[in-house]
Amino acid sequence: MSNYVELFHRLDALLVKNRHFWQFMPFAERGFVWHQNLPFCQWLMALDDNQLQLLGDDIHALTAALMPWIEDAEVLTQLATEIQPLARTKTFIPQGFDSGIPGRKWQQIIAFNEVLPALGLPWLEWCAGKGYLGRVLAISHQQPVTSLEWQQQLCIDGEQAAKQLQLNINFVHADAFSADSDEAIVTNQHAVALHACGDLHVSLLERVVAKKVAAVSISPCCYHLIRQSHYQPMSAVAKTSTLVLSKHDLRLPLQETVTAGNRVKQLRFVEVSFRLGFDLLQRELSQTDIYLSVPNVQKALLTQGFKAFCQWAAARRGVQLPENIDFDEWQRQGEKRFRITERMELVRQLFRRPLEIWLALDRACFLEEQGYDVMIGSFCDKPITPRNLLIHAERRDRMHL
Repeated sequence: MSNYVELFHRLDALLVKNRHFWQFMPFAERGFVWHQNLPFCQWLMALDDNQLQLLGDDIHALTAALMPWIEDAEVLTQLATEIQPLARTKTFIPQGFDSGIPGRKWQQIIAFNEVLPALGLPWLEWCAGKGYLGRVLAISHQQPVTSLEWQQQLCIDGEQAAKQLQLNINFVHADAFSADSDEAIVTNQHAVALHACGDLHVSLLERVVAKKVAAVSISPCCYHLIRQSHYQPMSAVAKTSTLVLSKHDLRLPLQETVTAGNRVKQLRFVEVSFRLGFDLLQRELSQTDIYLSVPNVQKALLTQGFKAFCQWAAARRGVQLPENIDFDEWQRQGEKRFRITERMELVRQLFRRPLEIWLALDRACFLEEQGYDVMIGSFCDKPITPRNLLIHAERRDRMHL
């Protein structure tokens, strides 16, 4: 049994055992889902906003705080740290290569490139955009790059930049899901995808395996962007799990807390509490206990107050508002529910990285089952990107191909 299969089994058992702590939709609940555990709920409500922020920003502080309530808190966080940072090899990139690339994106590309082994293979850049990563691969490895992208204008822009920089990059305009893109994938190749979303990177891995491509390196992202209603495990080991993951569950790995300014925090408080207050009101009016989602709202409307928001939301969702509604009371209810929702989200944060690693391990185990040697690690620090996991795989028989 590989180390990754063993780690998957351990994480899977803990995620299944503790699913009542994370596998639910906080904003759809009227109150705490753990209302039977009154001391836990009282402890959560006693946290002030500063403590909430502090725990949300520091997984070790959160783990320590939750240990009296969740017996597996410490082991969950320890298992997540078994995925270690990858060794980086410094590369020199000439001036001008970062032209038009946002600073943080450039840092991600450099870090990603610096953990990739030099295998002397041509590159396939999957979901390439303007080929920002391809530029760096081409200059630092001196190997040709095929950049596959479905938006034609991005291909045109990328080709132009590659010509100016005198790089051997060939853009292929194709849909990553279509049969056309198969032609870009060849056996003697190192395929890469930096933050290709959901089914886009899954599709790449399936095709890489089918064509016995020599090597593949991906940094997964946006696991919830899938065409099915629920997650479809890739590996034989993950197919034995009893976890059934909805798109909402798959969003959890993306919910890294970012410290926001006071103005942004206040605006979020107003919008979310308005939404939660309106939801309670519509449940009362319809005599059902079903959460009703409301479309995105123009922020200017929030300044007009809760009543105006409710009138707008009711019109959008076909809810009849009677006269004499006590809007102040429903607004207060929404604000109270906001505090509860935030504290439920805080508890779910403990499971964010373990679930992300569970998903990465499913991909790694799939590749191992298909004849690849696999390595998972982080390629950069979280401030550069919280989506910092990299899965690298090389075919065991590639020397004989």
